[in-house]
Amino acid sequence: MAGHSKFKNIMHRKGAQDKKRAKIFTRLAKEIIVAAKSGLPDPAANPRLRAAINAAKAENLPKDKIEAAIKRGSGATDTENYEDIRYEGYGANGIAVIVEALTDNRNRTASDVRSTFTKYGGNLGETGSVNFMFDRLGEVRYPAHIANEEDMLEAAIDAGADDAAFDEDGHRILTSIESLMDVSDALEQRFGAPISARFIWQPKTLTAVDDEKVDQFLKLLDMLDDLDDVQEVITNAEWSEAQLQRMEAA
Repeated sequence: MAGHSKFKNIMHRKGAQDKKRAKIFTRLAKEIIVAAKSGLPDPAANPRLRAAINAAKAENLPKDKIEAAIKRGSGATDTENYEDIRYEGYGANGIAVIVEALTDNRNRTASDVRSTFTKYGGNLGETGSVNFMFDRLGEVRYPAHIANEEDMLEAAIDAGADDAAFDEDGHRILTSIESLMDVSDALEQRFGAPISARFIWQPKTLTAVDDEKVDQFLKLLDMLDDLDDVQEVITNAEWSEAQLQRMEAA
């Protein structure tokens, strides 16, 4: 178990989410639809659906929209045939980029992702070309005020987690894929519902971004993230403190 980690450098996440609230809600609803369609429409019996609902609640997606998405996914109402697709490629400095999408038109999404990589200095690779640089893990997040580090670490160990990290952004508990929901449920009994409980791509090593290529690389990430079908963009980029300050000030 690790005691501390500056995990905010692991993944590029754009700020100003309040300006993108509608898009965030759309992404959350699509994940609920697909999760409900992939298994039972009961979150108690469907871990992916339970995680999707928890994520939606953490972002304050209205209850009626959550219920409507579950109905669409369960076939109670007409729904698009969304499917999971993962794209892999490289940006500046050979930095790995994984793009996760939910789409009802595979050809459209592939074209959009490929042209975005090309336009902003990246290269779209084959499936499997970069995911070996990442571990597929479960992640449970709690805000820092929920518990002190010692109590959270003890609870994570008791719940069967594999690792834990803490910083000013909060508590981050890592698990195997198989044990994510068991660990999340155990922690929820003690601390209440988490901010999120989900599957993630965790970089095995990080790659620094050259200062002269930061703007181009950030543009690539931003434009990929702006695509309608894209759910998440993950990289193994390592940002310097100066670069992080520039990003926060932008």
